[in-house]
Amino acid sequence: MGTAMLNDPLFIIVVIACGTVAVILAMGISTFGKEGKDNGKRANKFMRWRIIAQFIAVALILLFVYIRRQTGG
Repeated sequence: MGTAMLNDPLFIIVVIACGTVAVILAMGISTFGKEGKDNGKRANKFMRWRIIAQFIAVALILLFVYIRRQTGG
């Protein structure tokens, strides 16, 4: 990974989006192990948010790859 990628704002946004997905996933998994009806609902809510965040992250990755190919970077 070159320094050009680290200076690319879209690359930084992609990394943040992937990190966000990982955090949401960890929070959702941590609530699955707890007892209680509310924890089950909360875990499902986290998993829905993860799906949305993951969709955004994948779209950003595809956009990043497309732009890098167009600019020859």
